[in-house]
Amino acid sequence: MAGKADMVYFVGAGGIGMSSLARYFNYLGKKVAGYDLTCTPLTRKLEYEGIELTYTDDVNTIPTYFRAGGPGTDKLVVYTPAIPASNHILRWFRSNGYNPVKRSKLLGELANQGRGVAVAGTHGKTSVSTLIAHLLTQMPGGCNAFLGGISRNYDSNLLVSETSDIYVVEADEYDRSFLQLFPSVAVITSMDPDHLDIYGNYEEMARGFSGFAGQVKEGGTVICKKGVPLMPPAGGSAGYLSYAVGSGADYYAENLRMDSDGTTLFDLAVPGNRYSDLKLGVPGRFNVENAVAAAAVALTCGMEEAGIRKGLLSFSGIYRRFDIRINRPGCVLIDDYAHHPAELTACITAVREIFGQRKITGVFQPHLYTRTRDFASGFAESLENLDELVLLDIYPAREEPLRGVTSRLIYEKVRMKNKVMCGREDLPLVIGKMDTDVVITMGAGNIDAMVEPVMKVLLSKYSGI
Repeated sequence: MAGKADMVYFVGAGGIGMSSLARYFNYLGKKVAGYDLTCTPLTRKLEYEGIELTYTDDVNTIPTYFRAGGPGTDKLVVYTPAIPASNHILRWFRSNGYNPVKRSKLLGELANQGRGVAVAGTHGKTSVSTLIAHLLTQMPGGCNAFLGGISRNYDSNLLVSETSDIYVVEADEYDRSFLQLFPSVAVITSMDPDHLDIYGNYEEMARGFSGFAGQVKEGGTVICKKGVPLMPPAGGSAGYLSYAVGSGADYYAENLRMDSDGTTLFDLAVPGNRYSDLKLGVPGRFNVENAVAAAAVALTCGMEEAGIRKGLLSFSGIYRRFDIRINRPGCVLIDDYAHHPAELTACITAVREIFGQRKITGVFQPHLYTRTRDFASGFAESLENLDELVLLDIYPAREEPLRGVTSRLIYEKVRMKNKVMCGREDLPLVIGKMDTDVVITMGAGNIDAMVEPVMKVLLSKYSGI
């Protein structure tokens, strides 16, 4: 399917998963075009790289070279489930004989052609997969990687190798997308309840993860976080290993401490060996846990200790993953993609560990009506770990509004005096009037577009500090 295409059109090109695929085909020299609802810094980069994009849902914006002659094996149309069925461009392709394929199916076709390393989990996928990819670049030949975030080391969500047959990908549980993957190595970071609009209940979601683990190739390896209740599928031939911070797993970190320069140090125990005084280039206990998972994969792929040491120390992190944008006395700004109660708790806990008793103001934009409905109490419990809360309106993404479901469901459950609700566009003004110290912006919607305006307000406000 993908190998014969000379022209590729992406419906929803600006999505983080779609954009890595668009970049890949652009790298191969194909004609790449697409549509997205919103112009963003990422889509502007795609355009700069030579990808033709439009932001109007109008079939007349589809390039003439793509429409001419109708469908054929030389033309590939890719879409994401985030695009509604009412989208005019997607409907035009379907009604004119084209056979649009889901992003997950295309990703599976690419990753399954080599040794796939697939990272699954309701949270932690992007951090672990990006760190794995960075470690594997220390090996001869490196790796190919389609990432769910923009790596700070490479300023991209795509890595391409001319010689390696290793493909690092995220195994997304939404819409059961990960069942398109048949990797050699699978990592499972977490299995908290999520996407219940797709699965119906947690038990069905757990069966989805079990099915994914069962698709690991014969002789392959499943590396699972200790305590995750994964049920190994009957008849599976893969080996199962565990990882953790603290003893009791096959791979584990212990003796965590801070170096004089602020670097996190730890010792890593692996089957039959131990590596002392590893240094990690990003802060936080949760990142040490991610590093253990990534190191386990790298060792499974044949990497040597020296490469792991170098890769961990040189890792610069990911945009929007505990992304420290300002760090000075009296003024800190951290941006994070957290959009599930467990992720909020992990993020806020990490801030507490690093910044101690300093006042923490959290800005949270809920993502999806169904997730807000299903986890309102969990969100409130996580957000109560803040000193102060600014709660934004729900970002709907692919969903239509649900009657009675608004951010107020969370707001009224938060047992905190210092809380306020506001519209996204009003956020800089609201933050400017508050007495802040450490500010965290959290969410998977379009809150990222407000980070720069908030930065300007904070830097202006505290310019004398």
